[in-house]
Amino acid sequence: MHFDTETRQRWMSALAHSDSADLSARMQALKLAPGYEPLRAPESGLVQIQARMGATGERFFAGDTTLTRAVIRLENGTLGYSWILGRDKNHAERCAVIDALLQEHHHFQTLMETLIAPLEAERAARIAARCAEVNASRVDFFTLVRGDNT
Repeated sequence: MHFDTETRQRWMSALAHSDSADLSARMQALKLAPGYEPLRAPESGLVQIQARMGATGERFFAGDTTLTRAVIRLENGTLGYSWILGRDKNHAERCAVIDALLQEHHHFQTLMETLIAPLEAERAARIAARCAEVNASRVDFFTLVRGDNT
């Protein structure tokens, strides 16, 4: 089954940002244990992070971070890929398995509703909580202009 790029990016992002223990528990609850073989065993390495000042300026090198990637093949030949920040090899492998399952027509709708949507909701809640925490300590600085500066 072929999916548009945006749909696949959506589920890959949800998987990559998920908590490892939470994803494992959800897989067990959904009884997801397909047969597969690793084509590229999970491996960790460094990637360079680039940033922009104010999200609009010139790119600059911001540092390095660890990334773990994995590639698996289900018994029926469907390939699954994953890239996650950090060094959790089991998490990378689980994400690759789910990526492969999501590409199969008979798993797609169920997994999108029972796995991907809740993961996205949890991430949105984490982001909202962090924004509220940051906004609670926000200080607005201003400059007072005196009228006698001539």
